[in-house]
Amino acid sequence: MKTSTSRFEVPVLLGTQTLFNIGFYAVVPFLAVVLANDFLLAGAGVGLILGIRTFAQQGLFLAGGSLADRFGARRMILIGCAVRAAGFFTLAASLSLGDPKLWLFILGTLLTGFGGALFSPGLSILVGAAQTARDRGQPTGAKRATLFAWLSVTGEIGAVAGPLVGAALWDWGFAAVAGFGAIFFIAIGLFLAAALRRYAPEGTSPDYAGTRAKRQAQPGSLRRCLADRKFVAFCALHASDLLAYNQLYLAIPLELERTGLPTQWLGLVFAWISVLTLGLQLPIAWLAARIGAAATLRCGYVSSALGFGVLAFLPATAFGENTAAVRILCAVTLLALGHMSVHPAALSLVPGFAGHRGTGSYFGLLSSCGGLAVLLGNLLVGWLLSQAGQGHIPGFLPWLVLIIPLVVASWLGASLVRRSGLQTQGA
Repeated sequence: MKTSTSRFEVPVLLGTQTLFNIGFYAVVPFLAVVLANDFLLAGAGVGLILGIRTFAQQGLFLAGGSLADRFGARRMILIGCAVRAAGFFTLAASLSLGDPKLWLFILGTLLTGFGGALFSPGLSILVGAAQTARDRGQPTGAKRATLFAWLSVTGEIGAVAGPLVGAALWDWGFAAVAGFGAIFFIAIGLFLAAALRRYAPEGTSPDYAGTRAKRQAQPGSLRRCLADRKFVAFCALHASDLLAYNQLYLAIPLELERTGLPTQWLGLVFAWISVLTLGLQLPIAWLAARIGAAATLRCGYVSSALGFGVLAFLPATAFGENTAAVRILCAVTLLALGHMSVHPAALSLVPGFAGHRGTGSYFGLLSSCGGLAVLLGNLLVGWLLSQAGQGHIPGFLPWLVLIIPLVVASWLGASLVRRSGLQTQGA
């Protein structure tokens, strides 16, 4: 395929991320409300079910990536859309078939997670292939933001628009919201079935090409990925980023509560993160393209660590009386800047680690390590926060547990990338 073909492909891939997030965020933010109000579950039960949903997605990324290497990225994207649509239909059915059925609701949440585990690695494969084709076609020394940085921006647009769509449909009930999500993912699948049928970026790997003979040229991609010690080490180090960013859903809300700020502040925190992502993701990627991947990773991990350092070592009145919110927004800003730096950079490095091998397992392992770190790390951080709240341990200890992996990643991760010769053009 020629470069002109990949130019057609890129808007489709970036637009797909927006559509995925619109459909996802139109439904998923309301799951906790339904579990509490319709199924009358306590907070622990709500957290357990939502945690299982998250792990069903993040934890199975490795399986989804391996399947994409074996059967093709396009095929797994379409299957993933169908599975997520089935999950949303199941959620709707749990409330519309007589009395609310919790087992059906749980099944629906698992299907939504599994659907994401199928199509997200496939999308990353195609974006990585398009990035490789774009890098090959641009002049030597040209520096610009990677497609993964653009993917973060287009995804954030969907994350902002999705809850607004769900809220607009809420008057018809959650079954209508979930039904919309199911129909929306069916429409996405039909669109992608046509849009991705003939087009593949130049230099794309056999997992996209689609013929059985080419796909069979990638046996054992999962085994080779797990045997790649450098990449496994990089995944383990980079897992600190997802664990850190996930504290927006765990530690930051608890800190807001501890400092006596109203719950409405949480909405403002997420609105501020959306503003930062939409306004600064591309400038950060532009700068990262000039300083290189290793320096970008080091700066990003340190930025996130500094964010937790603000919470660990600066008191709530550090910026004056009644400025606890300023302290938290300062920490959140540093955390968001760190994530915006290292997340696209890490994704852009995956094709370099994979070489000529199937990239699906590599993208999957990167995400699954992060999911496992969140599952285990949140248990420890949540317990430490509860103990610190009762005065049993120093208040800085939970934040220190989050700071240390980031500092180690900034030191070892950047060095690993530099030694591996993977100084990509962008981040």
